[in-house]
Amino acid sequence: MPAGECLFCAIGAGEQPGHTVLSDDVAVAFLDTRPVFKGHVLVAPRAHVETLPDLPAEAVGPFFERVRSVAAAVEQGLEAGGTFVAMNNRISQSVPHLHVHVVPRNRKDGLRGFFWPRTRYDDPTEAESYALRIRAAFGPDH
Repeated sequence: MPAGECLFCAIGAGEQPGHTVLSDDVAVAFLDTRPVFKGHVLVAPRAHVETLPDLPAEAVGPFFERVRSVAAAVEQGLEAGGTFVAMNNRISQSVPHLHVHVVPRNRKDGLRGFFWPRTRYDDPTEAESYALRIRAAFGPDH
């Protein structure tokens, strides 16, 4: 996909403005324009892929090394108590280019747990039925 068709590719190519905090041959990281908290960074692979399953296996380690480095830099650089690190795949993914959110956190910062409601399994049998379906999706080699 040409950089002009993807906002994050265009930021990585320098064709669109962005407050870049890290840029190398693996990833580009820049401030989110609508941050949860100031200093909220998006880390995107330089190669255009839409979701985590689309990222080639050999690229996962190097990409997440960059995510790890950004999380450490956000915490240290902003003197944050920690970080919230998350990604969406398709649903709630506002730009169809894989990206990881690194959000600075501090105690009593107002963010309450996850952004979505929580539920419970009816019983251990129901929980195991979900686990079984997910395990089966890995295929016979796992």
